[in-house]
Amino acid sequence: MNQTDFRDGDVSVKVKPVSGREDRAGGLVFRYRNPGNYYLVRADALENRIILYKVEDGKRVPLASRNSPTSYGVMHPVPANQWSVLKVQFRGPLFSVYFNHRRLFEVMDSTFRQSGKVGLWTKSDSVTYFDDFRVAGK
Repeated sequence: MNQTDFRDGDVSVKVKPVSGREDRAGGLVFRYRNPGNYYLVRADALENRIILYKVEDGKRVPLASRNSPTSYGVMHPVPANQWSVLKVQFRGPLFSVYFNHRRLFEVMDSTFRQSGKVGLWTKSDSVTYFDDFRVAGK
């Protein structure tokens, strides 16, 4: 999606974490401005956790959910070697995170208000497959 920017929208992907000793994760990037400034939601099969971050000036900071302001993401099974659907819906400062079509949590943040690109993400030694990447911009 190199030529399209979105301020608001829905982004989803089928994700299948296959291997990795340090990390076994995959995620979605949205409102991407440059390599040091964007939002990221990731599903981690080693931690069984779904987390939404902002990456600001190159520093990745977890964003707490509206229901649990001190939490580090949400504990939730992320099966390895199995397809799951990860989705983020973003409207203004409100972000809703879904896993397998079930809303897990919401986050409020207004760091990056402008439009940006969307994409896929992995980290470290993660081997993660992606399929059925969908974008619906608003």
